[in-house]
Amino acid sequence: MALREKPKLDLGLSAYDELFKDDKEIREGRLPKIYDIPIELIDDFPDHPFKVKMDEDMDQLVESIKDRGLITPITLRPKEDGRYEIVSGHRRKKACEIAGLSVVKADVREMSRDEAIILMVESNLQRSTILPSEKAFSYKMRLEAIKRLPGRHKENGTPSVYHSSGEKSVTIIGKDSDESRETVRRYIRLTELIPDLLDLVDEGKIALRPAVELSYLTQDEQKLVYEQILDCDCTPSHAQTIRMRKFSEEGRLNDAVIETIMQEEKPNQKEKIHIPYGQLRKFIPENVSYDDTRNYILEALEFYQKYHAKQPTQNKNNPGKVR
Repeated sequence: MALREKPKLDLGLSAYDELFKDDKEIREGRLPKIYDIPIELIDDFPDHPFKVKMDEDMDQLVESIKDRGLITPITLRPKEDGRYEIVSGHRRKKACEIAGLSVVKADVREMSRDEAIILMVESNLQRSTILPSEKAFSYKMRLEAIKRLPGRHKENGTPSVYHSSGEKSVTIIGKDSDESRETVRRYIRLTELIPDLLDLVDEGKIALRPAVELSYLTQDEQKLVYEQILDCDCTPSHAQTIRMRKFSEEGRLNDAVIETIMQEEKPNQKEKIHIPYGQLRKFIPENVSYDDTRNYILEALEFYQKYHAKQPTQNKNNPGKVR
């Protein structure tokens, strides 16, 4: 029987060969090692909650990579099958593909799935713009990962919602994301919405509080609400969703009830026109930034109005024809 090797004590002393390293060698030894990894060997993170948008920022990132290469390496986690999984850098990897690169610079780290989830969420939450759906699923993934961390105590044999530090998991997430515990809970509730309603939340047509109330409806009830939204071309207010939830809990919510509630006149409700930026992109010159797009559209409409006013009378009878 082989003898068990005794664990070595760490006395905080430098190894013999480190005594003869200069400052540069020591610094380089502590820096992460960057590798050139073939893009074809890189897989997306499973159920990645953050969307990779094809917008102006992506266009600028692609041009930057073409000119100077990838400045900030992506972070990968090695898989058992010899492939790699992205932990941080889905946008950068996509931009490298568009730029025509076959390999990408990466910091490869050994980590567990839960460690990868926490790092993935933390790195993406640093972005300037985050959709409600992205927050919802990323907060939920991180909450579940924190709950699985070792060292958490159990009550009556059931895992509690407390981290080993004694803080509730939702409180930890709230501190890291600069949001209250209740706000974190509300975002996580959005994961119970059907995709059609969640899209309306991302588009800003349904606010967070009404969306949370709708999340307590059954999926069939949510589908009825969505159909009514399309029919009446309006979205329910917070007060209306509270009533819908109450009817649902009483087992009395149906198509007729939803229609009656939705057709009530809501104060200060104004019609809005929403055109996704992706549809407008082909009409906007490349030198016009995203922030200046609104002014450009208004100036273009004003120019068209002046142009149309100068046209002969016969053209005014058919404003859709521009010669």
